Amino acid sequence: MLLVIDIGNTNITLGVFRGEELLGTFRMMTKLPRTSDEYGVMIRELVERQGIMSTDISAAIVASVVPDVMHSFGSAMIKYFGIRPVVVSAGIKTGIRIVTENPKQVGADRIVDAVAAYTLHGGPVIVIDYGTATTYDVVGPDGTFEAAVIAPGIRTSAKAMWGEAAMLPAVELKKPDSVLGRETIASMQAGIVFGQIGQTEYIVERIRRESGYTDAKVVASGGLGKIIAGETDVIDVYDPQLTLKGLRIIYERNRRR
Repeated sequence: MLLVIDIGNTNITLGVFRGEELLGTFRMMTKLPRTSDEYGVMIRELVERQGIMSTDISAAIVASVVPDVMHSFGSAMIKYFGIRPVVVSAGIKTGIRIVTENPKQVGADRIVDAVAAYTLHGGPVIVIDYGTATTYDVVGPDGTFEAAVIAPGIRTSAKAMWGEAAMLPAVELKKPDSVLGRETIASMQAGIVFGQIGQTEYIVERIRRESGYTDAKVVASGGLGKIIAGETDVIDVYDPQLTLKGLRIIYERNRRR
């Protein structure tokens, strides 16, 4: 079995694959400092609570945008699973070619999402990830990662608003019944959610127009993306497991080398 790990700025998301079948997923927070032993014990317990024997895991692959945790995390995999994980980094075979001005600036998570979207849905494709940042990545018809837009994430924007405005409370991130908020919480929810929908529609339209890829498919991922995907026609596919699927694809491509 293959353990796939996406280390993001907010959460660490893990999944276990048997072949192409995703058997289970689980999460832990990224920002809590942990030793290799803490990582190892927690991951093993989470895996086994899914009904999966940790001893059945024979390989692992990691994509990380948080370098500080990699030493402890890698040590945990070696000590508790007997595995030295594949790390998505320069030189790994992905199946796409990055042609931006500085390819090293493209985060591993975005590369993985682009691989999954292009492999599963073809190109040209616009890949949206609603995470700590909302990213819009453009992959051409020949599998080239060409350009991107990076905007504040939904939760990041919301926290900035209620953190900087003393009279505004923290609110649940959900779509209100109407854009016409009649009290503060509904008004904030309307601004956050409908504002993100409007941003998505405008940026996708602008990308299509400027790139010339007017028929580009739009594939979205990220936990809060479900709220947006259900409210706009510009998103063709919403796949919350896109990153985990991309990690499996990259692992398979490198295993066959």
